[in-house]
Amino acid sequence: MSSLPTDLFDYVLPDRLIAQSPPKERGQSRLLVVDRSTRQLFHRQFKDLPNYLADGDTLIRNNAAVLPARIRGIRPTGGAVECFLLRPETSADQQEAWWCLLRPGKRLKIGAQFFIAEAAQATVVQKSDDGVALVQFQLAQPGDTMTALANRCGEMPLPPYIERARGDARSKDDVDRYQTVYANRQKQVAVAAPTAGLHFTNAILAATAQRGVTTAEVTLHVGLGTFRPVTADNITDHDIHQELYEMPDATQQRLFADGQGRRVAIGTTSVRAIEHFLSKHPAPTAGLHLDEADIFIFPPREFLGVDGLITNFHQPRSTLMCLVSAFLTPGSHDGIDWIREIYQAAIDEEYRFLSYGDAMLIL
Repeated sequence: MSSLPTDLFDYVLPDRLIAQSPPKERGQSRLLVVDRSTRQLFHRQFKDLPNYLADGDTLIRNNAAVLPARIRGIRPTGGAVECFLLRPETSADQQEAWWCLLRPGKRLKIGAQFFIAEAAQATVVQKSDDGVALVQFQLAQPGDTMTALANRCGEMPLPPYIERARGDARSKDDVDRYQTVYANRQKQVAVAAPTAGLHFTNAILAATAQRGVTTAEVTLHVGLGTFRPVTADNITDHDIHQELYEMPDATQQRLFADGQGRRVAIGTTSVRAIEHFLSKHPAPTAGLHLDEADIFIFPPREFLGVDGLITNFHQPRSTLMCLVSAFLTPGSHDGIDWIREIYQAAIDEEYRFLSYGDAMLIL
């Protein structure tokens, strides 16, 4: 197959199956288990996950915490502004400057100002070709930070297919549930949740530990690019997004350890970090490793450091569908047809899709 038309990764997702809220209790999601060796599907509950793991296996999870990144502001004229914090500018002379998405973006030209309650004054200092703006914030309180301000008044950055009235994304359900139980609150570096991890409870993690399963951490700074659909007619023409990741020494050692159990990635964000790191490094590096994951995973691809995958059901024509189809049949294109069959089976069984939806375990 010399080209990969994007239509191969398309399917019809009924609106009724797009989960608009998490299940009543964390961990109550369904789990579709895919056995790659037999091509069998098993319909289970997520609480059954420990039964499919064994002594020596390692769960590799993205411990990034979600920042309540959507902040409301007011222009001097009284017009409303929506400021979506993407990432801080790291230049020493740009303290409390962030790259942001702004609405209305076209009206907020360089030099435009807006205010966030009585806490900050914001000035647009630069705009990029893709519409992202660099905004300088002057905070009213000494010692205040934009991260702290976002936690006080920001809304959780729910994806656009989850419908909320203005301000509702600060509800306790979203603030608590659009965050994994193992998120490191010192690493509020994600503007989208690593959603495969939303299903885990402390009890489920304890049950996996009792079976001799260990955990390893990565921190991938999840960006909005993870939700961006492929608009090119051919997959290979898509401009993949880049995301910063942190690979601790202990996780590196596990990736290179021989004779241990399976390495089971929780979510596609963990896969991106693992596969990018291993594609660049034939051995562990010294200490914590920082890099930009610019890897686009699609069939046919062999995987270097992932033996199992826990993931949600993804949007049509998404890079995440490409990744999962590649993992179904490494080194082959066969996963393209198979993922559509699996997704159709999930639709027939009324599984819930996307960020707050159900999960799939591929072994």
